[in-house]
Amino acid sequence: MRIATYNVEWFSGLFDQNNDLFDDGGWSGRYNVTRAAQTAALGRVFQALDADAVMVIEAPDQSRKQSTVRALEGFAARFGLRAREAVMGYSNDTQQEIALLYDPGSITARHAPGGVFSGLDGASGAPRFDGVLRIDLDIDATEDRVVFSKPPLELAVTTRSGFAFHMIGAHLKSKAPHGATSDAEAMTFGIANRRKQLAQAIWLRVRIETHLAAGTPLMVMGDMNDGPGLDEFEDLFGRSSVEIVLGQGQAGLFDPHAKQALSRRLGPAPTTARFWIRPEKRYLQALLDYIMVTRDFRKRGARWRIWHPMDDPECWHNDELRDALVTASDHFPVTIDFDG
Repeated sequence: MRIATYNVEWFSGLFDQNNDLFDDGGWSGRYNVTRAAQTAALGRVFQALDADAVMVIEAPDQSRKQSTVRALEGFAARFGLRAREAVMGYSNDTQQEIALLYDPGSITARHAPGGVFSGLDGASGAPRFDGVLRIDLDIDATEDRVVFSKPPLELAVTTRSGFAFHMIGAHLKSKAPHGATSDAEAMTFGIANRRKQLAQAIWLRVRIETHLAAGTPLMVMGDMNDGPGLDEFEDLFGRSSVEIVLGQGQAGLFDPHAKQALSRRLGPAPTTARFWIRPEKRYLQALLDYIMVTRDFRKRGARWRIWHPMDDPECWHNDELRDALVTASDHFPVTIDFDG
């Protein structure tokens, strides 16, 4: 059984209002990459993954005129993928949805949200992910109201052999100070964004703990937009969102790449994303994408892989796949294989 998580940069920009692929010479959302080139590259990557399920982060838009499910299923048909059916949960207004593309011959998957409906007034703890969380972010005895710009996708999954587990796909808020016009404003925005991101991580962690208490095998995956040692805000707040979501001890989830990064803050660490930093004229690489699991998966021989075109030998020596991974997105897929 192979499960993947893959953040596809501006996947939505590849589809027209009828949910069909443009597949033409127009520019995609990626710099200097045409829609046809990105579409072909993504097809090659998805074919190489040959996954039973892919958690698509930044999936095509769900709106009054567009359908995430129809777009993904059309993409799967175009490239003859096994993972050819799609399911999603709550939509958002960012044109970056979260959806699962899966092989119906290997697994069944249904949206299975947890938590209470909070309404606009919000609720403490872990309300439904499309709701509002009440939490004091700055210890001022006043509760703040936090929402997910991209509500996590909660799924109940069962493999063909009968192994049942839950899966949560997440895309936590970016810490980048978008819109700042000065260093001071950038710092203010950055701190505020970090607070919101940590609140989302706490919200997600409380939901994880409800599954752990019930003894449910669980997989949490996606783009956490954070990692140990990535920025100066970690010193201010004490720990990263990744550490919060992972947890500790008997209640901890496991991801080998996160473990390596946490144990080697000053040394080389795995990376899953590669961004061009225009002012510095260089690329920044970071570990942002994770697949965190309970012990149930490790008992089933879980094996992780980052499909990094420069770091993974098989990707590097396959010229077509290497080039496709670079063209398709600024993130690279992460997979977990286990006995399903």
